Amino acid sequence: MSLIGKKINDFKVEAFHENAFKTVTKEDILGKWSVFFFYPADFTFVCPTELEDLADNYEKFKNIGCEIYSVSTDTHFVHKAWHDTSKAIKKIQYPMLADPTHAISKDFEVLIESDGVAERGSFIVNPEGEIVTYEVTAGNIGRNAQELLRKVQAAQFVAEHGDEVCPANWKPGEKTLKPSLDLVGLI
Repeated sequence: MSLIGKKINDFKVEAFHENAFKTVTKEDILGKWSVFFFYPADFTFVCPTELEDLADNYEKFKNIGCEIYSVSTDTHFVHKAWHDTSKAIKKIQYPMLADPTHAISKDFEVLIESDGVAERGSFIVNPEGEIVTYEVTAGNIGRNAQELLRKVQAAQFVAEHGDEVCPANWKPGEKTLKPSLDLVGLI
């Protein structure tokens, strides 16, 4: 079953953000675009490359009004320890959510129950708290922050211009499509 259009459930978790422990709730994400970026675990191999890629592109996400929330089933204490010991993770300025109870991972349907970790899932959530796009990839395949940024921009464009759609490889400023029955050959 698809998660597109699903309103995310209420949550309250601890996070490591700006060198401090903070509480993050659903209310904190409402009113702005969000990316929930699930990864299996801290102190692993592919995860730091992805999180560093997001860190290197974080300003671009902020410039379009989108917050990034990285999420693993580790605790906020583990996030801090990783941040303190990893050159790549030290770059992170976005909140690192702790999901040791698996509440968020279950809500987004990415929990690998047998391992107690999350799949690699990227979810774009609109300001109303609804999932508008998502992708889940195998644990041994890293994701690309630039492509995720492009998808957020496309989701924002479509939300603002409901009668237009974004074709493959669309970037802001490029031509969009206006679906009509003529275009699909039904008339």
